[in-house]
Amino acid sequence: MSNLSSNVQQIFPFHRRYSGLLLAIAAITFMTALPALAGLGEDAGSVQVDQARMQASLRTTQAQAYTVQEIQAPTGIVVREYVSPASGKVFAVAWHGPWPPNMQQILAGYFDQFQQAAQAQAGTARAMRRPLVINLPGLVVQSSGHMRSFGGRAYIPAMLPQGVTAEAIR
Repeated sequence: MSNLSSNVQQIFPFHRRYSGLLLAIAAITFMTALPALAGLGEDAGSVQVDQARMQASLRTTQAQAYTVQEIQAPTGIVVREYVSPASGKVFAVAWHGPWPPNMQQILAGYFDQFQQAAQAQAGTARAMRRPLVINLPGLVVQSSGHMRSFGGRAYIPAMLPQGVTAEAIR
């Protein structure tokens, strides 16, 4: 067995140093192949389309200052979309499941900002093993996880309804 291990190390000498980076690239590739979800800052009307596309169940919960539309896919991914009743827009999303959802779809028009900030933080392999925390003036993203257990949230601070704090988004 050790002979096989040394052969692998000779063929792929970088495997330990860049394993986190390679895992991140694989995860991003995989995430973009997952079903679409309503996007941050978009109208809440797209939730029913997402539900049908994912063949998922939809549960709506009314809070005092917002509505939570929870989409649960048969694959185990659960996405909660927080909708402001005043604007009808998704001001926050939260997710958990065996893998992350499609971040490009969830973050919609905010994806480019997210991608640039995430790439800036991913300069080292050590950064790939830590939770991702992005605090920009117009976007906050917190994401963490490990194999088969991912979770996170994203929100637009300026769109939070009055009296709603970031702690409510989970």
